[in-house]
Amino acid sequence: MANLTTLAVDYGASSGRHVAGSFDGKQLELREIYRFENGPVHAAGRMYWNLLDQWTQLQNGLTLARQQLGPQIASIGVDTWGVDFALLGRGDELLGNPVHYRDRRTEGMLDAATQRVSRADIFANSGVQFMPINTLYQLLAMQAQNSPILEAAESFLMMPDVFHWLLSGVKGNEYSDATTTQFFDPQKHAWSTELFSRFGLPAKILQPIIEPGTILGPLRKSVTAATGLNDTRVIVPGTHDTASAVLAVPAQSVPGKKPDWCYISSGTWSLMGVELPQPVVTPRCLELNFTNEGGVGRTTRLLKNIGGLWLVQECRRIWKAAGKDHSWSELAELAAAAQPLQFIINPDDTDFLAPDDMPRAIQEYCKKSGQAVPETPGEIIRTALEGLALKYRQVLGWLEELAGSQLATIHIVGGGTNNKLLSQLTADATQRRVVAGPVEATAIGNLLMQYIALGEIASIRDAREIVRASFPVEEFTPREGGAWDAAFAKFVALPG
Repeated sequence: MANLTTLAVDYGASSGRHVAGSFDGKQLELREIYRFENGPVHAAGRMYWNLLDQWTQLQNGLTLARQQLGPQIASIGVDTWGVDFALLGRGDELLGNPVHYRDRRTEGMLDAATQRVSRADIFANSGVQFMPINTLYQLLAMQAQNSPILEAAESFLMMPDVFHWLLSGVKGNEYSDATTTQFFDPQKHAWSTELFSRFGLPAKILQPIIEPGTILGPLRKSVTAATGLNDTRVIVPGTHDTASAVLAVPAQSVPGKKPDWCYISSGTWSLMGVELPQPVVTPRCLELNFTNEGGVGRTTRLLKNIGGLWLVQECRRIWKAAGKDHSWSELAELAAAAQPLQFIINPDDTDFLAPDDMPRAIQEYCKKSGQAVPETPGEIIRTALEGLALKYRQVLGWLEELAGSQLATIHIVGGGTNNKLLSQLTADATQRRVVAGPVEATAIGNLLMQYIALGEIASIRDAREIVRASFPVEEFTPREGGAWDAAFAKFVALPG
């Protein structure tokens, strides 16, 4: 068959890129077309996303794709991070800039919400872990502040829904991203309008649920005119980036059997979980604060959000601002040379959510927990990476309990696979085989879902076979784990 070209637009919390896929029926080849910076804009005490610049960058990438690949790109799909959204008013007027999930407006809202509706009821109607950044608490913050934007809103669109609407003119809420809001019922596979109404939120703004693989239609004429693309269709992938990344996990599953593997989608956040046919909405799942998010093919991603490489990224940013511009490879070398397991932190502690100075936050955490303090960049980075590996070990045990099966292999996908030290530390801490790769998992999963929608790939299982045939992976075997057992005992004893 002739190669068929599709285009994935992948927005991350710090950057975005356009990646073209070329599929010949057996292998998928990638070509990065465009990469751009993304991040928050601070204005008048609020932290926003620059939506109009994001849209401009999306169109710039489409224009470059047409110039490099020609006008006959079969389809395009967009994925982003979860929880954030925009609101449209009468006549589809955009109401303000979307607010960044790290904005402080949600402080105290989780506790305020559970005073109105119990944690048990919220979880029973959503199956989602409790995090202050969740969409529910963002909307409740707007409600508490008597937001005129919320009052005027007629349409609620998650971030990838916004871009698909701008591309195609079709409004809807894609399934995998909708499940991150904490007001989508995974057992009913529908919005939890009852929960929404109990909080006094306007259910009229919620849009119809769109499944991954839905073909929305052609590009708007204005987009075609601006970019030069012809006959390009807009196809909805798993729009939450983790849903797309999990589709690209090169795992082999036996139908009808419990999973024997788990995944870590590693980037700014680490999302660690298993793929299941049904959600796990149980008291124990609530107690452990796990989340049931939607996957492609009506699967459930039972997972936990972990602080991720955000800690390392912020350390590098702070040092660069102080005139010490360490490269990523240099930081990895410094960390590898530092003494192991000297300092223990929990990367999910609230101290690390949005500190002004991440290196100092790590040092102060160690000090207040009665430990010695890491001083050098190598010690600080190794402390962050070992903290992640120890958290992975803890979450692995909980996943095995909730899934009811032993998970022999950990698949790490995403940009974090470039950090080989973290992959080895994960194998050592968990005493499990670690398979790292592919790096571009989110873009790959986005592209594969488009090919499934176009009828070029028959199933998710076939898509994963294509991943195994197309992209290299690296395996890490665990080394002696006695020191990690002692470190883990200290980890679980940390306060909070």
